[in-house]
Amino acid sequence: MQSSPEYIPVTIDKSHIITIGERLYTESIEFVREIVNNSYDADATLVEIVVTEDMIEIRDNGSGMDREGLKQYFNIGSQQKLYDAKSPVYNRDRIGQFGIGKFASLSACKRFEVITKKDNFVARVIFDKEQWEKAGDPWQLPLEILPADFRKQNGITVILLGLDRRFDPKDIEAKIIEGTPIKAPYFRVRINNHTVTPRSLSGHRIPILEGTSSGPVSGEIIILSETASATTDLGIEVKVKQVTIKRELFGMETWGKGMARVRGELNADFLPITSDRTGFIKDSGEYKEFLQVMEKVIEGVKVALHKLTLKKEGKKVSRALTEALQRIYKALAANPDLSPFGALPIGDEARGSGNAAEVSQKKEGPSEEEVKIKEDQKTPVKKKKKKPKVKRLTPNAIIKKIKFGETGVSCVVDSFGEDGSEVFSEETTIYINRDHPLYKRESAKVDTHTLNLARLITQEISLMKDPRSPRQAFERQSKLLKDAFID
Repeated sequence: MQSSPEYIPVTIDKSHIITIGERLYTESIEFVREIVNNSYDADATLVEIVVTEDMIEIRDNGSGMDREGLKQYFNIGSQQKLYDAKSPVYNRDRIGQFGIGKFASLSACKRFEVITKKDNFVARVIFDKEQWEKAGDPWQLPLEILPADFRKQNGITVILLGLDRRFDPKDIEAKIIEGTPIKAPYFRVRINNHTVTPRSLSGHRIPILEGTSSGPVSGEIIILSETASATTDLGIEVKVKQVTIKRELFGMETWGKGMARVRGELNADFLPITSDRTGFIKDSGEYKEFLQVMEKVIEGVKVALHKLTLKKEGKKVSRALTEALQRIYKALAANPDLSPFGALPIGDEARGSGNAAEVSQKKEGPSEEEVKIKEDQKTPVKKKKKKPKVKRLTPNAIIKKIKFGETGVSCVVDSFGEDGSEVFSEETTIYINRDHPLYKRESAKVDTHTLNLARLITQEISLMKDPRSPRQAFERQSKLLKDAFID
């Protein structure tokens, strides 16, 4: 004989509802983000937040809730928004998923009230933690029907009373900027009569639009200037439905100081998120595909950062190289016997050779003897000038020339690898290796940078004078450097 089946009831202790609010969210301030996002889902165009020492009130002008809406509102774990994913008025992608965000407020206060108006229906529901726990088994909250004119327009007001601590409006504003869609059209949030505006960052902008099988990844990454870089709020904000879920570094933690210059926002609405909305489900196929796309994106950002860094360094190098060459020119002019190019030519009215050139005195006219000499002289055939060899250069090479009369040398500062020579010459071209460890160290400061460039250039110029005698070359270099930097 078969006995009738037995059943074991599934029960949830009432205190667990309190636990949801107190432990699900890592920060008690998260409740503000959740309530504001609920207002966004309800097609609100304005959310007003009032913060005092013992109370926080959040009021919106959205669609409001009727009796059935209130029941759904307190349906814990409801997935109604997943089935009705678009708002009716502005066709917004609804942010809420699990219907438990409202209980985050229980981590910050002893009681919250919900006042709603939808057309002629106006009501208030009170959730008091102590009363809820004392009431025993019944799972119910008191509903109070209010006069129709209690609120003038549709919408919802949430009031938090008996705060466990004082909340700074600035902290609430930062959470709203990061965690709510304040960039969306027809949506505005105010705190104590102050409108919350998105962060504004300036720098080199890189637009991002990449496709995956699950959906697009869009947004922009910004490379800040060195002066604007900071060690706070590091990483790129990854957003789902315009709400920042998490900041990610995507391997940039190995970049050193360059990591502090990279910020940005990326939208990937297809990514599955955790129930507390503070992270992603990392073993999902969508997230793994997202990481593959981001590997390619971050590599492009690294290249752009390197180019910007070199561009700025190039300006610094150019200034230092110009000053070093000016000082060397002055020293060579004062010591023509040390120059491999010969003495400075004597200039006339039409020609000269810089500030150091002497200008000859003008005569009233040539003598008969001078004229005869000129007539007898044959015009010399001009030899074709040899151009200095320039090779193995990158697009970031800095090239300048020091000219003595019709000749001189070209100076090139470029990357030749950490293991390459610090300086070397090919005919009339001097190459300086900006990757060399000694160059990197000396280029950290303006004064030592200029002096180091002058040292390397005078070394090669002195060897050009007589490469067979290095000792004399060093003595010539010492003389040139001393005269170059004596003011």
